[in-house]
Amino acid sequence: MLISIGIVFGDIGTSPLYVIKAILTDKTISDELVLGGLSCVFWTLFLITTVKYVFLALRADNNGEGGIFALYALVRRYNFKPVIYPAIIGCAMLIADGFITPPITISSAVEGMTLLIPGLKTMPIVLVMLLVLFAFQQIGTELVGKTFGPIMLVWLVMISVLGLNQIIQYPDILRAFNPYYAYQLLVHYPGGFWLLGAVFLCTTGAEALYSDLGHCGKGNIRITWIVVFVCLLMNYAGQCAWLLHNHNQSTIPIDQSIFYSIMPSWFLTTGIIIATVASFIASQALISGVFTLVNEAMKLHLWPRMKVEFPSTFKGQVYIPAMNWILLAGCIVIVFLFQTSTNMEAAYGMAIIMNMLMTSLLLGFYYKIKMHNFTIPFVFVTFFVLLEGIFLIANLDKFEHGGWFSFLIGIFGALLVFVQYSAQKIRDQHTHFVKLNDYIPIINALQKDEQIPKFSTHLVYLAMASDKRLIDSNIMYSILRKRPKRADVYWFVHVEIVDNPYQKSYHVDTIIPGKVFFIQLRFGFKVEHRVNTMFFEIVDQMAESKEVDVISNYSSLKEFQIPADFRFILLHSRVSADTELSAFERWIVKAYRIIKKLSLPAYEDFGLELANVEEEVVPILLSSKVEMNLHREA
Repeated sequence: MLISIGIVFGDIGTSPLYVIKAILTDKTISDELVLGGLSCVFWTLFLITTVKYVFLALRADNNGEGGIFALYALVRRYNFKPVIYPAIIGCAMLIADGFITPPITISSAVEGMTLLIPGLKTMPIVLVMLLVLFAFQQIGTELVGKTFGPIMLVWLVMISVLGLNQIIQYPDILRAFNPYYAYQLLVHYPGGFWLLGAVFLCTTGAEALYSDLGHCGKGNIRITWIVVFVCLLMNYAGQCAWLLHNHNQSTIPIDQSIFYSIMPSWFLTTGIIIATVASFIASQALISGVFTLVNEAMKLHLWPRMKVEFPSTFKGQVYIPAMNWILLAGCIVIVFLFQTSTNMEAAYGMAIIMNMLMTSLLLGFYYKIKMHNFTIPFVFVTFFVLLEGIFLIANLDKFEHGGWFSFLIGIFGALLVFVQYSAQKIRDQHTHFVKLNDYIPIINALQKDEQIPKFSTHLVYLAMASDKRLIDSNIMYSILRKRPKRADVYWFVHVEIVDNPYQKSYHVDTIIPGKVFFIQLRFGFKVEHRVNTMFFEIVDQMAESKEVDVISNYSSLKEFQIPADFRFILLHSRVSADTELSAFERWIVKAYRIIKKLSLPAYEDFGLELANVEEEVVPILLSSKVEMNLHREA
């Protein structure tokens, strides 16, 4: 539970730094505004965070894992093809959220220093903290991760005590938990509906709560959320009580922090330090979440290949260098573009509400499958899509004030994922398979043909075919036509990313004893992508059972028991010049080629040794050939 507080609730736990300020700053303080705003915050946390995520979403776990890709993997096995689109949009929007959360959280905390040093320029401090934060990723967070829980616990105790102190002085604020005040604000207060864009900031960490399910377990998260929920409400209520007790009918300046204003002056320095450390932890948790999300997307072939490192033994932690520096660059742009947390609030929320809408749709599919019932999931989806749709409309008011930036990042990310998915789909649809048994006599003859120089003792191909009866026509083209490749043993390896996040299994079909093998290698999207290591572990097991000989067949080497040589062939499909493509397919193919050039090389992605790898380009025909209707002259 302590770990849950540190890992899961960092983002949502630091929201009191800016939520009430975003709702009420620069407006005349009144009972209608303050009670209505607090009532909206309470019911938003209750309906979206508690009911949807803590109660419903945490039940939709994939072998203990949560998040939009774990949910997508659960649903896609039932051949609901349209579910890919909510997954694409949700992934892109969650990544877009990773650009805005660190700057706004750190800025909100650091700006409290202006109370101690009036006129202090906080932007350079924020930039330095961001540089430290992202530079720190490459060494891992195992050591510091152990302190996240205790520090966030101190933070929660602090905000609850500060809030309780103000509630005691103005207990009338507790009326706000009546939904009547939320209704009054939204319906009767001038422009009240558009305040929902600011109210929504209180629940932006809910998606991270679901994504971190695998780290902590649903029981720990649910119990801990009760504590976090109470602490948040106490602080929100305390800030509102302070406003009504001390500033009723006055206006709070846009540069004043309501959160820091409820602190006693003697505690201010300590409070700012704790808030700054808490904001650092919240940002760290979100960055780690983005790395995990991108890593899962790459395993599902929905994101360009990037180098993945494992900087520590901390459970589930990955580090993606390219993504780290892209996030840092985006955060720096946001700081220079918006400069203060108040301005950043306008860009915050647009992306994450789109993500939540997509999660609601996927949860509807999941519960329809699980309950074998249409009515209840339909009511569930309708309610939350309408509720989150209202928040989306309210957030549109932010669009021209900064929301366009996060939305633009989200659109770019979605296009990237869509191109990957579409290119994969085109390739899968037009990849031809041939019957492997038809080629057994040819392979036998090739192995005996000493006129052809031996290419390798063991020749390994990564195959798209998932059935031992079939093989990619491209592989046969490479073995027989591109450049005849004679080998003593041929291996065809099909890698399948399965829905079980941590599954690691394989199956071997012997096509020709001791000469041709078909391996189906299955592992989950949370498993480290090391095909090279996995393959040789399989070979070692087969050598022990005498299924294959891994000692060199060259007489001079065999005498000294020298291991045989292995060579991997990686085939890159290239659209044939004879192919006639539609405008859409041409665009997808061109975009995919650009992305592929900038991506991690295939051999690194599969964890293969470059010295043992040969890459080949083979043609594929995506549609019928263009007929030129040539006529032979006499």
